[in-house]
Amino acid sequence: MRAMVLEQQRRPLREREIARPEPGGGEILIRVSACAVCRTDLHIVDGDLKSPKLPLVPGHEIIGTVAAIGPDTKHFSKGDRAGVPWLSWTCGACDFCRGGRENLCDNAQFTGYTRDGGFAEYALADARYAFPVPGSYSDVEAAPLMCAGLIGYRSLRAAGEGARLGLYGFGAAAHIIAQIALHQGRKLFAFTKPGDEKGQAFARALGATWAGGSDEAPPETLDAAIIFAPVGALVPAALRAVGKGGTVVCAGIHMSDIPAFAYDILWEERVIRSVANLTRRDGEEFLNLAPKARVRTTTKTYPLARANEALDDLRAGRLEGAAVLTMASTWAGDRVPA
Repeated sequence: MRAMVLEQQRRPLREREIARPEPGGGEILIRVSACAVCRTDLHIVDGDLKSPKLPLVPGHEIIGTVAAIGPDTKHFSKGDRAGVPWLSWTCGACDFCRGGRENLCDNAQFTGYTRDGGFAEYALADARYAFPVPGSYSDVEAAPLMCAGLIGYRSLRAAGEGARLGLYGFGAAAHIIAQIALHQGRKLFAFTKPGDEKGQAFARALGATWAGGSDEAPPETLDAAIIFAPVGALVPAALRAVGKGGTVVCAGIHMSDIPAFAYDILWEERVIRSVANLTRRDGEEFLNLAPKARVRTTTKTYPLARANEALDDLRAGRLEGAAVLTMASTWAGDRVPA
């Protein structure tokens, strides 16, 4: 099968012919049709996340069709449509797993990081950690839901139920979660890079009450803020924007250093918290809610061979919504399992 492979961090992906994997016990082999490109993929390629499996096929927002099933596999049948997220396996035995917090599993494995992912024609997945895909979404539309949507949803839950919500960084995750927040009746305030008039117009078009630069104060005190941009300096800015008892959620897996700040912007029971990974419950709840909220994803598609271009566009902030790699033009009939 064809795949885009990371052979060394801080180097471009290389297009390679590699062996198509075979599903083991409890696994499904997915013929990939679309895989969204996440900022976490960028952190892996750029060396911000230090311990990937190498060589590695990145990609953890996978949509495709079940092409083969391993022994003792439940939940899916051949021909089913399936989505694969970042969390790919947990041990089920550690204190976190037994306590209902599998997202913090001591032995967790991750799609496109410790296991090969979806920048390829085929991908393996543990059937327990894959999801049925809502029929109202095309493969390209559904791909960003698998991480931008799922991690965004967990971040929204962590932010609490406050009516006035700020989103710092208005990319793939924020444009999805903005729609959920508006469906829930919240008032939305969007923060972009200073001077990003196009991004601010995009946020307003989705229903934001206000959109401005991350260096600006919102016109109203926020109840909570979610930081999607990997910029530590936004933490003090968000703390200044939330009111007493407000929560600031750091949604990314990587962030630059948080600068020192005066205690008075944390005082009055403001909270800073991070979000790590996701649980299967998050996935089930979000994928049930997204169609009801009429969530629509804004995407730009790239053929598999142009994965480096998609990463470059994400790195440079040229995207509105999410980049999605498509595999249709690369499939060959003799590579499809019988």
